[in-house]
Amino acid sequence: MPTIKLTLEYEGTHYAGWQRQLNQPTVQAAVETAITRVTQQTISVVAAGRTDAGVHALGQTVSFRIDREMTAYAWTMALNAHLPPDIAVRAVDFPAAEFHARYDATGKLYRYRILNRSPRPALDRQVLWHVYKPLDDTAMNRAAMHLIGSHDFSSFETQPTENEDPVCHLQRLAVIREGDELRIDAYADRFLKQMVRSLVGTLVEAGQGKRDATGFPAILAARDRRAAGKTAPPQGLYLVRVDY
Repeated sequence: MPTIKLTLEYEGTHYAGWQRQLNQPTVQAAVETAITRVTQQTISVVAAGRTDAGVHALGQTVSFRIDREMTAYAWTMALNAHLPPDIAVRAVDFPAAEFHARYDATGKLYRYRILNRSPRPALDRQVLWHVYKPLDDTAMNRAAMHLIGSHDFSSFETQPTENEDPVCHLQRLAVIREGDELRIDAYADRFLKQMVRSLVGTLVEAGQGKRDATGFPAILAARDRRAAGKTAPPQGLYLVRVDY
């Protein structure tokens, strides 16, 4: 039975996250419903990562197995015809039969968008975080440098969680300013629950002068969520890419 690999983009504003839930709209449910309508088969799909409610994706990877012969173009057009407007298939591939979207992933790139100006936004309100007080992106980058590497990131993991391994290899954590917008890119082999949002919230506190960069190693060493800053809101977060 062949394996199908989908690359999806979606706006998570109106969904209770990726994972299927009772009586809640989810991205997984929408994708599985579209597959059923195309194939008349009930299929369970696996995603590279379970994005939270309100979180978006530019390159979420999904895999499933099905006994159905269709070209990549036919899959793309058929699924997009049955998906809601805020979810779209960007690409379809046919990997090896044993491919697994979650377990075979070697790295993920997340991006967080912050609008840093005093006036509130009229546009993009649901896809970024408005921080009206000035942020020092240089200070934020100095703090971020202390977090790069292989560390126990328990201080940045929200509870409850089933994860038993808190060590992640964070290879990139960079703050880039483009006018009034800050973009925070985070790339690692894996991420803990709400880890990126916790990192962002703590870096923002550094940008506001509430934390000094020299204190960030102590946050890691504490292995306690209370040592880090607040969790940034979900709407600014995007899953950009999954590597295999």
